Amino acid sequence: MPIPSTTATGSVDSSDTTESTEVVIVGAGQSGIAASAHLTRLGIPHIVLEKADIADRWRHGRWDSLVANGPAWHDRFPDMEIPGVGPDEFATKDQMADYFGAFARSFDAPVRTGVEVRSVTRRESAPGFLVETSHGTIAAGNVIAATGPFQVPVAPRIIGEDLVPHQIHSAAYRNPEQLPEGGVLVVGAGSSGAQIAEELRASGRQVHLSVGPHDRPPRSYRDRDFVWWLGVLGKWDATAPDSDHVTIAVSGARGGHTVDFRALAAAGITLVGRTEASQDGTIRFADDLHRNITAGDANLLELLEEADAYVEANGLDLPEEPEAHRLGPLPACVTDPVRSVDPREAGITSIIWATGYAQDFTWLRVDAFDTTGRPAHLRGVSTEAGIYFLGLPWLSRRGSSFIWGTWHDAMHVADHIATRRQYAQYAPAAHAPSAGPAGSAGSPTTSSASAQTESPSSPEPTPSAPSPSSASSDPAQHLLEEITR
Repeated sequence: MPIPSTTATGSVDSSDTTESTEVVIVGAGQSGIAASAHLTRLGIPHIVLEKADIADRWRHGRWDSLVANGPAWHDRFPDMEIPGVGPDEFATKDQMADYFGAFARSFDAPVRTGVEVRSVTRRESAPGFLVETSHGTIAAGNVIAATGPFQVPVAPRIIGEDLVPHQIHSAAYRNPEQLPEGGVLVVGAGSSGAQIAEELRASGRQVHLSVGPHDRPPRSYRDRDFVWWLGVLGKWDATAPDSDHVTIAVSGARGGHTVDFRALAAAGITLVGRTEASQDGTIRFADDLHRNITAGDANLLELLEEADAYVEANGLDLPEEPEAHRLGPLPACVTDPVRSVDPREAGITSIIWATGYAQDFTWLRVDAFDTTGRPAHLRGVSTEAGIYFLGLPWLSRRGSSFIWGTWHDAMHVADHIATRRQYAQYAPAAHAPSAGPAGSAGSPTTSSASAQTESPSSPEPTPSAPSPSSASSDPAQHLLEEITR
């Protein structure tokens, strides 16, 4: 028997039976749920497959005290507010996970939890794809890879465990109590590294923070959060990063605050440059700390100046904040930096690698990647017809990996699928069945074996009609017949 359909809170029993649907979405994080919402709006049958639970990375892949990095008015979907969180507050990780689950239930999203996608391959002599899962095989006309940017934690193997035995990635960090007694080296000073270092120091730990290149925007300036400034200054819509684009250090912790490396040093954190290697029982750091700190300062001041110019140009009545421009002297650990440290002498017993993530699409065995192995796409529409990507950084713009950004990218992808679907349904009027009581001449009528029943939706985008000859030569015309018979 076919795998039963489920709602957002359901799971499925094992089955080896092949079933069919028009779209399979891989991943039930923010991108997968957004895609499901837009496909539901368009009445397109689909299934969302999630190997864990909805928004599982929010609930189980973050440290205990994590909050969203943007205020609730900004970091959410436009159709639903975050329950119990004020618009200018920062939701906890569990509130965010609850939010995505509630949003999925609000439109009865066809999510199947506990189902791992093992491979996606193109069908032979037929349109569409075979999705091999831990619960059987699904034939799909389209596949959306919505697994997000946080797939494989990256931790460089440059310090031997004989030197510092306890080493974890920030993805595995939960709280200071999980670490052995002693000091901690935090490698990476973006949002995650800076917040973890601050939390560890507040717990009484001796902390070294390895600082690489970074941008350091103000959390708030002139009574507006930095996400607002990026919006009005047009920075969210940048379509490609600058060649020197680096990580962003900003915090939503404790109600939100600007990451201030001077304040971290004053609190007792020892700032060091980029971690390079270990040699002769010591850990070596690059001679770039002063450069990285001053470049971050320059980024902060540049944004403040742009904000001031915007206020003046638009005649806005926003309070002045001259103290934000006064940074103060650099701490001694920056002007006279430590270039190496013996972790045994310094009491360092743990290293936390806040060094980001790599993508893993080994399960997606189709021609959808460039020569470097990166997804080849335009705004999420892959070079492999029927394959789509969502949730990747800079998918269409700077904001693509953020909650509101992936919502708009998912809308574009869903509309593209709807347009492609119309081509698949097209038949020349001369060959179409005559009009009957249920519809007009030429209107395609299909049945679906999908887990989701089509429902009334807003009008789909209407493409320019292709010529009959070009349409008949496109395998996509037979798509619905093949995947729903």
